[in-house]
Parts: sequence; C-alpha cells; structure tokens
Amino acid sequence: MRSSMALGIDIGGSHITAALVDLETRAIKEGSWNRKRINSQGSAADIIDEWAAVINEVFAATNTDSRYMGIGMPGPFDYEQGISLMKDQHKYDALYGLNVKALLAAKLGMDATHIRFINDAGCFLQGETFSGAAAGRQHVIGLTLGTGLGSAVYHGGLAKDADLWCTPFLDGMAEDYLSTRWFVKRYHEISGETVADVKALVERIAVDDRVTKIFHEFAVNLAAFLEDFVAAESPEVVVLGGNIANAAALFLPEVTAQLAAKQMQVPVVTAVLGEKAAILGAASIWHEQEAY
Repeated sequence: MRSSMALGIDIGGSHITAALVDLETRAIKEGSWNRKRINSQGSAADIIDEWAAVINEVFAATNTDSRYMGIGMPGPFDYEQGISLMKDQHKYDALYGLNVKALLAAKLGMDATHIRFINDAGCFLQGETFSGAAAGRQHVIGLTLGTGLGSAVYHGGLAKDADLWCTPFLDGMAEDYLSTRWFVKRYHEISGETVADVKALVERIAVDDRVTKIFHEFAVNLAAFLEDFVAAESPEVVVLGGNIANAAALFLPEVTAQLAAKQMQVPVVTAVLGEKAAILGAASIWHEQEAY
C-alpha cells in the first residue's frame, strides 16, 4: 500500500457513510465525513452511481493510484469476491448475484484489488479494537444492544459476525430479551403504560422505581447470555455498543457482579467510538498491508 490513508465506508439499508482514515494515527481525517441517503430499492446502476458519487466526493483530493477502501457491507455477501447475495430483504435486491467490487472499480476508475469488504456486523467491533475501547487487545467479543441484538468476535485479523441474535434463550431467543422491544414490553407488563424506547424509560427513573428493577432484570439476563459467549471465546474484554449501552450505568455494575459470581473476571466496557466505529473498522482492513 502506497498511502497511509484509506477510505472507510459503512453501507446501511438506507444510507452510505464514508470518511478518510489515517491508518498511522488511527483517526478520521477532519472534514472528510460524508453521509447520504440511498434508494436501496433502485436499479443496480442507480445504486452504484449513488455510492460512487459519495466516494468520489471524499476521494476528490487523492489520485486514483493511491485510493484504497474498505467497505462494511450487510450480508449475505461474498466478502472475498465482492458479490452480493442479498435477496428478498427489501434492500439492494437489484445487486443480487452481481460483482459489486468490479462494478464499483469500473465506475470509479480504480484497481479492483484496492477494494475490500467486511461484514457490517463485525465493523463495530473491528473499529473498537483498532482505535477504541478494546485497542491493543487480540481477543474481544462485542454486542450491539439496540433495536436488535448484534454480536461479533475478534481474535486478531478481522472481526466476524457471531450471529447470536437467534440463539435459544429463556423462553424464546436472545434478541427477545436483549433489545429495545424487551424493555418496552416489560415496562408495559408491569405498569400498563407504553414508552417509545429505552431513552424514554430512563427519563422516568426519578418518578418510577420500577424502572430500576427492570434494568436489574435486564442485567441478570445479559449476564446469563454473556456467560456462554465468554466461555466459548475466552475474550480479554467484552465491548457493549448500541443505544441501550448509553444507559450502561444502570445495568453494567450488576452484569459485572453476576459474571464475577460465576468466576468470570473479564472486563465489560462500553464502546467509545459511536458511529465512527464502523468507518474506522472498515478502513482498518488495510492496516496490516501498510507499505509506505
């Protein structure tokens, strides 16, 4: 690689976010952040055109030969070959079976070998191990706690999707108990009232002591789930991200205590990079290949 810069890209169901990352300082280049909405139900040509427009804007000041990029892409996807396998997911159906790497390279006028892909679920943890809460660690597991449950593992190299959301857990599956909908459902069960999300629930904590009890119950569930995950992966640290992690002060101490009671002393920390994690994680695909 001839440049210490790489473009990190996060492809979502309705957006693309891109920014240049300095691989030496492990930081996003100031002023390079670009986020645009995308019509993921458009034609293949339109999708590639929209992506390319954003990429070219960020790459404007760099020459073609020095352009390298890592792309966090939702699955299913052939990450090595760059072929989309997404079908019937109400997003990017038009790209099914197409070589996205080749199409992008042709549109951008760049070498296809300068484009690499990583699973988007692993991007969050990749970023946090590259320059965030787990920097310098070689064995890490991560959870994103939000609308759904994301999970990833890192043992050097690239972080991978652990795909544990549908793991059998209690009377259902893990995501039933470790997501926003559990909080909403549980509060309604015990109060008869409805809240929009976890943030709204936190705002009631001063006037409703049942909220504290719900977070305690969540902590017990989360610790029980982590027990098997930690035993299987033997991580040096566990990283929690997602919107629910913003309320970590209300459940993290109990999670740590529950794990310690099981003789598991692994640190459980919250992510620090926010939405930057995916960008840094995607760009860091090129870090090991540095050759300036």
